[in-house]
Amino acid sequence: MIKNVNHIGIAVKSIETALPFYTETLGLSFESVEHVASQRVRVAFIDAGNCKFELLEATSPESPIAKFIEKRGEGIHHVALSVENIEERIQEMIDKGIPMIDSTSRIGAGGANIAFMHPRASNGMLMEFCEKAATNNDN
Repeated sequence: MIKNVNHIGIAVKSIETALPFYTETLGLSFESVEHVASQRVRVAFIDAGNCKFELLEATSPESPIAKFIEKRGEGIHHVALSVENIEERIQEMIDKGIPMIDSTSRIGAGGANIAFMHPRASNGMLMEFCEKAATNNDN
């Protein structure tokens, strides 16, 4: 079951350069920055009320974010949906013939279990399933 939009991932060249727009201009609350070594990114978490923004900065030229920015420029990278039973959601998509980038979940930012649906399934939008650990806030 999909519960809500968990976050919107935004590819940026520099968290330090992009962050003031969200915190100073929009007045949103900065939460923290985390390095996700497996994805070669730094992630800044911003509380936007009923949803979060994640600013995604590449830490390597081989990072998916670096390749995204090179091809498309800065901007919305993905939309993450909070789900229950992520492995069941993945299998449900596979059973419906939906192409998945991840056939099983993996650990992402904030310790959440994540899995990405291929953008060709959703008219070019990269969609992420996100299941937070029981001790984390679902938003």
